[in-house]
Amino acid sequence: MSLTATVTTTWDKLLSKKRFETSDKKYTSDESVRGEFQRDYDRIVFSSAFRRLQNKTQVMPMPESDFVHTRLTHSLEASVVGRSLGRIVGKSILERNPELAQEKNIQEADFGDVVAAACLAHDIGNPPFGHSGEDAISAYFLSSEAQPYLANLTEAEKADLTRYEGNAAGFRVLTYTYPAHCNLPGGLSLTYTTLATFTKYPKESLPIILNTKNTSEKKYGFFQTEKQWFDNIAKELGLLKKGHDGEVFYNRHPLAFLVEAADDICYRIIDFEDGLKLGLVPHEQGIGLLRQILNDNPDRKSSLTFFDWKEEIGYLRARIIGKLIDETTALFLKHEQELLAGTYDKPLINELECKPILDQIKDLSIKLIYQNRPVLEIEAAGFEVLGGLLDAGIKAVFEKNSKHHRKLAALIPPHYIALTETATDYDRIIHICDFVTSLTDQAALGLYRKIKGIELPKMY
Repeated sequence: MSLTATVTTTWDKLLSKKRFETSDKKYTSDESVRGEFQRDYDRIVFSSAFRRLQNKTQVMPMPESDFVHTRLTHSLEASVVGRSLGRIVGKSILERNPELAQEKNIQEADFGDVVAAACLAHDIGNPPFGHSGEDAISAYFLSSEAQPYLANLTEAEKADLTRYEGNAAGFRVLTYTYPAHCNLPGGLSLTYTTLATFTKYPKESLPIILNTKNTSEKKYGFFQTEKQWFDNIAKELGLLKKGHDGEVFYNRHPLAFLVEAADDICYRIIDFEDGLKLGLVPHEQGIGLLRQILNDNPDRKSSLTFFDWKEEIGYLRARIIGKLIDETTALFLKHEQELLAGTYDKPLINELECKPILDQIKDLSIKLIYQNRPVLEIEAAGFEVLGGLLDAGIKAVFEKNSKHHRKLAALIPPHYIALTETATDYDRIIHICDFVTSLTDQAALGLYRKIKGIELPKMY
C-alpha cells in the first residue's frame, strides 16, 4: 500500500523551532537559559490535560495502593528515559553534523528535550480506563444507538469514531483551542518538531492497512479535524510522503522511534515491577527473568546484599533501564540512514538481544497483571460507563427539544457544546468525545452514577 521512499530527509529540516499556529511571530527568548524544546516540555507539564493523568489507569484501574503507577507517573518516567535516549543520539548526530550547532543553534540537550516532551505527552489523549476506554468508545459508535447521529458523516469521519484512537485525541489536545476559551488557535503552541516526534502514527484513519509489518501504519495519529494541520507540519519538516495522492500519510519523524522505545522500555519493565510488588507475579519467577536481561555472571561476587526482595527489584530495574538505553541508542545510530530514508519502520526494542526475555515478561504481564480478574471487571464496567456518557452527551447536543437532554447539556462544560453555526455533526460529536476522553477514571464513574440515578449528589 505504501510507497517506498526514494529520497532522504535531513536533520536540518527535521529540527525546527517554529511553533504551531504562531509561525508569524518572532521569538527573542534567551535560549541559553531555556531552549524552545524545553519550553514545550514545560508547557505540557503545566497543562490541565497532563495533570488529569494522575487519575487515569496505567496498570490497575482505580488502584487502592499508592505505589501503583498511573498514567502520570508512567509518562514522567518515560520522559526521563526519552531524555537520555535523545541526548545520547543527539551527541553523535551533532558530531557528524556540526552545522546544526553552528547555523541553527541545536544542542545535544535539544534532542533530549524534544524526545522528553513527546514522551511526556504520549498518553495525554488517553480516555478513562486505559486502552479498554478506546475500545469502549469505538464500540459505542459501532452500536445501533449511535448510527442515527453518524448519517451525515464521511467514511473517514466515521472511521475516526469507530476506530477511536487515543493518539489522535492526544494530537488534538496539543493543537486545538476551543473557540469559547480563546481567539488564539494552536492549543499549547508547541514546536513543529515536538508535534511530529509525538506522532507515532503519521496517517489518517483511512485507509486501514491490514497485516502491515510497518509499525507506524498500525494505527492513526490525528482526526479529520486536525488532518490539514499535520499535513502542514509534515511538509515544513520534510517528512517523506507515503500512500497515494490526496492521503495525509507520511513516514515517521526519526525521533518518534525513540519515544516509542522509551514507552516500550517503561511499560515492559515498570508495569512488571508493579505486578511483582502487588503480588500478582511470583517474585522469584519475576526476579529470575529480570536477572536474565542483565545476563550477569552467576559466579560474580558482589558486596551488595538485599534483605528485602522488593528493594532488589528496584535495583535490577535501574540497571536494566540503563542497559536498554545504551543498546537502543546504539541501534538507532546503526539505522540512522534508514530512518532518514524512511526504510526502517519497526520498534527498536524488537532488535534488542534480550527481546526473547522481554517477550516472556510481556506474556506474563498479560496473563497475570492485565488480565487479572479485578482489572477485567473494572474494564468491563468501563464499557458501560463510557458508552453511557457518550450516549447522554450526544443526545444532549442533538436532541435539544427534550427537557431531559437539556438538563444533561447543562452538566457538560460549555466550551464542549458552544460551537459555531457552521459546525458539522462530526464537529459536535468530536467535542463530546473530547469531553468524555478528558475525564479521569473517578470523574467518569461519578458522573455516570449521577446521570443514571445510581447516586445522588450531595446537597449543601
